Amino acid sequence: MSVPMLDVVGLGHTYGSVDAVSDVSFAVEPGELVCIVGPSGCGKSTLLRCIAGLLPPSRGTVSLHGDRVSGVPSDLAVVFQDYSRSLLPWRTVFGNVEFPLRDRGLSTVERRSRVEEALSWVGLSGAASKHPHELSGGMQQRVSIARALAYRPALMLMDEPFASVDAQTRADLEDLVLQVRASAGMTVLLVTHDIDESVYLADRVLVLSPSPATVVETLKVDLPSPRDQIATRGSDAFVRLRTEIARLIRR
Repeated sequence: MSVPMLDVVGLGHTYGSVDAVSDVSFAVEPGELVCIVGPSGCGKSTLLRCIAGLLPPSRGTVSLHGDRVSGVPSDLAVVFQDYSRSLLPWRTVFGNVEFPLRDRGLSTVERRSRVEEALSWVGLSGAASKHPHELSGGMQQRVSIARALAYRPALMLMDEPFASVDAQTRADLEDLVLQVRASAGMTVLLVTHDIDESVYLADRVLVLSPSPATVVETLKVDLPSPRDQIATRGSDAFVRLRTEIARLIRR
C-alpha cells in the first residue's frame, strides 16, 4: 500500500479551555491540490499551522512521507496571506527568494539556477534586482510563491494566499498556482474562505464544520483541465459544486 504524502489523523488543538480544532483526519496524495474551506473562525489557520509544525497539536498526529511531524519538516514550505510581513524589505527579490536556500547545502551556481527558474515560473525574471517596496501587492505575493517554489518542497502549504489582493490579481495568481503546480508536479494544500476559489483550484475540497473544526465532507472536483476563469466558472458542474459547498458550510 502506498504511503500518502500527508496523513492527518485525529488532529485537535485547544487554546486554554477553548477547542479550535476538534477531530480532523484526511490524507493528501503526491501531486494533489487539496483545498480546505469552512466558516470564518472555524480553525482553518490553526489546522494549517499544526500541519506545518509551527504549532504542536493538542492531540492526534501529522505525518509527511510516513514520518511523524514534530517541528517544521525540511521539505515543506508555507505561503502566508500577509506577504508584506513575510518578505525581507532590505533584500532584493533575488535575495528574498534565495534566502532559505542558504541552509540547503547548495552551491552558489545551484542557488542562482533555482532562483532564476522560480522567478521565471511566476513571471518576475525582470524584477530580480528590485526591493519589495517597489512592487505591487500581487507581485510581492508572486515573490513569496517563488521563494516556496525555489525551495522545492515536497508539500506546499498556502494559508489564504490571495486574500489581500484585488480580484483581477487574485485570478492571475490562481492561474499561476495551477500552472506551476503542473510544471513542477507540486503537492499543494491550500486554505481559503472563498468557495469559488476552492472549486476552481482543487482536485478535492475538504469542508470544515464551525469551530471546533472537523471535516464534514470531502468533495472530488471533476472539472476538465486546463481550467479557465470564464469557461470553468460558467460550467454547470462548477455551479453545482459551489452550491453544494455553500450548503454544507451554511447548514
